[in-house]
Amino acid sequence: MWKGRGMMDFTFHMPVRIISGEGCIRQSGRLLREFGKRCLIMTGMSSAKASGALDDVLETLEEAGVDATVFPEITANPLLSQCQTAAYTAEICRAEFIIGIGGGSVMDAAKAAAWLATNNCNDGERLMEGSLRRPPLPLVLVGITAGTGSEVSAVSVLTMDADKRKRSVFHQNLYAKLAFADPRYTFSIPRRQTVSTALDAFAHAVEGWFAPSCGDVITAFGEKAFPLIADGLDWLARHDGLPGPDMRTALYYGSLWAGMVLNATGTAYPHPLGYILTEEYDIPHGMACAVFLPGFLDRAERHMPERAERLYALCGGRDIVFGTLEKLVSYDVRMTREQIEGYLPRWEGVKNFERTPGGFAPEEAAALFRSLFLN
Repeated sequence: MWKGRGMMDFTFHMPVRIISGEGCIRQSGRLLREFGKRCLIMTGMSSAKASGALDDVLETLEEAGVDATVFPEITANPLLSQCQTAAYTAEICRAEFIIGIGGGSVMDAAKAAAWLATNNCNDGERLMEGSLRRPPLPLVLVGITAGTGSEVSAVSVLTMDADKRKRSVFHQNLYAKLAFADPRYTFSIPRRQTVSTALDAFAHAVEGWFAPSCGDVITAFGEKAFPLIADGLDWLARHDGLPGPDMRTALYYGSLWAGMVLNATGTAYPHPLGYILTEEYDIPHGMACAVFLPGFLDRAERHMPERAERLYALCGGRDIVFGTLEKLVSYDVRMTREQIEGYLPRWEGVKNFERTPGGFAPEEAAALFRSLFLN
């Protein structure tokens, strides 16, 4: 029997107001109007429209008497410069709040733009340091993928224009004021993205589950997340098609539970190591993180066996977890020894390593890369 970690720990903070359920946006025009008469809507190139979320938001805003300007220029792994351009656009159209409609890339970009818009739009370094002086514009988020949990976190992950490396910033000013959680908007997402985002959600829950700050409340969130995500991943591993509405809904809510785990604990080594695969090999973020999950789970078994046992029980068993990862995780990455050694300075002082069971050192990361990718 798994027994927790001693004394009860009810430490928890997540100030986002979440409204969930089918049609929740169409019923919330009054709430949106409270933020102001003009807004900037940030989206990707087409997914917000395809999901139906953009039309729902535009119609709701029109009925509420809110003027909207659409900024449809956010790409995957968004550049800091895109956020700066969006913030400048918000200034030009005198937006009183920002709405981000999309997956994690759009939502993270909207967080950054909302904060930049009330400060110096060009001051990207202070944004990434979390030291901008003025509070952000009110932010509303509408998620359309079942993976990132960005709706409920105070994290923004952006790609730096100068070196194309990903950096993250965590700050209270990056929380949304309001998030709409309508699982219907995830139904149009294609299989490749469905798999990757589900793996991302699973990585959030797994990495947070073993973090030092995963107290009783956050453990309860993980216990909600794991069965919902694991069932969906198991289905995707056994079928070539797309899940139906019920499983899509379960995956989406599972990603929110996992997002709240992430928000409270942060991530461990799979995330910063995964950034490299995304930056240099164009592997989708969730897939890139999942490449490192089998090794991470093996490590967790050695250092925190009772937690690992409980995780596997929630997911249907260890064999199912590892079998699902083996079927779904794919990558074609080859590196030289010199290339791997070149990453060592980047891994110095990485906080995610400190959140890894047993601790994790740069040389261990290099050894892991050699075992997985060495030519």
